[in-house]
Amino acid sequence: MLKILYIVLDGLGDLPVKELGGKTPLEAALTPKLDRLAQSGKTGLVYPVEKGIAPESDIAVISLLGYDTHKFYTGRGPLESFAEGIEVHDGDLALRVNFATSEDDGVIIRDRRVGRNLTTEEATALAKEINSKVTLSGGVFEFKNTIGHRGILVIRAMQSRLSGWVTNTDPAYDREGVFGVAKERFESKIMQSQPMPGYENIEEAKEAARLLNEFTQKSHKVLQEAAINKKRIAEGKLPANIIVSRDAGDHLPKFPQMSEVFSGLKFGSFVEMPVEKGIALLTGMEVVDVPSRTGHADIDYTVWAKITLQNMNKFDGLYIHIKGPDEPGHDGDFNKKKESIQDIDKYFFAPLLSKINLTDVIIAVTADHSTPCNMKAHSADPAPLLVCGGDIEPDGSMSFSEKTARLGSLGEILGRELLGKLVEFSRHKLA
Repeated sequence: MLKILYIVLDGLGDLPVKELGGKTPLEAALTPKLDRLAQSGKTGLVYPVEKGIAPESDIAVISLLGYDTHKFYTGRGPLESFAEGIEVHDGDLALRVNFATSEDDGVIIRDRRVGRNLTTEEATALAKEINSKVTLSGGVFEFKNTIGHRGILVIRAMQSRLSGWVTNTDPAYDREGVFGVAKERFESKIMQSQPMPGYENIEEAKEAARLLNEFTQKSHKVLQEAAINKKRIAEGKLPANIIVSRDAGDHLPKFPQMSEVFSGLKFGSFVEMPVEKGIALLTGMEVVDVPSRTGHADIDYTVWAKITLQNMNKFDGLYIHIKGPDEPGHDGDFNKKKESIQDIDKYFFAPLLSKINLTDVIIAVTADHSTPCNMKAHSADPAPLLVCGGDIEPDGSMSFSEKTARLGSLGEILGRELLGKLVEFSRHKLA
């Protein structure tokens, strides 16, 4: 059996950008190594979950690992909380949260991500203030910052279970059933959480919404007075003075282990974000430790390439999730997204490919979703895909891009079908 390198570039897909001559950031980027991989194999398109869904990363990753998200997904909050070492028992309310910036009224939101410059040290100090100064009537909570402006919140009721069927306070995300969905347009103000349709008379949902709203109000008051925020204001920075919450769940998903799904194969994973770590652990993948990003692409991606090479022989397959292109997509910065893609090609793929023989490995490169710069949000557009290595015959694709992928011989694939195909490629000679 050949080794599998399954590489997901977060938010890679995009739409044509006028300022880039009608090209997407991927099409405009200089990517000789990715183009070489495309020329060596086949290309196509992936709908990470299914057509018509603009997925968040969590349901996309679950699907890309071969699972039916409709069957197993229980919300992003439980996944991230588990990854960060906070216990989530059945009946606990777990949420993904952001530090955000609001006007003094605690209603109008100026920035959902505090200008993307909240440091880990600042967030840790603010989280400590929230945990020590906020108390809830009839409930307790654990709040933890994770990376940058991001965090997690777990609320437990004193006398009863809580239901995850409550709406978000984060205005940028809606819920369609259990799935979180990014809104293309939204009013920038804190939403009041309430039971979701069909759960209006369920006491566990009513109590969950009440406790979440109480936490939002009380933590805002604490953050308004925090010394860290007063210092940020004095420095001309936005204060992290409110918490916006989304993607509630009230229990952990129960995934079949990947070794069972794929007949004893051992998978390792390199991931950056808590949600991806949570999914990896719950599906039985071994998480390979990687250092935190320095912010210097030449250092960060070169280190990831080195760790990939060091770990290839320890596993049957490696799932590698690289965050790079997604953030500039959310910021609408098409030039920065193009540069991020070029950096990945130059500093990750170049040193990696210089040390491996394509006949000994199956390589797949795709994305968990598209994040078009003109939308500044995830979209339902498919992600480009290339698969090469082993005995895979080239299909004539000359580059790795959205345009080329539409013409590739792999056609259109659903995310949950892809890993199974890679396993087949790794085990069988192709005609």
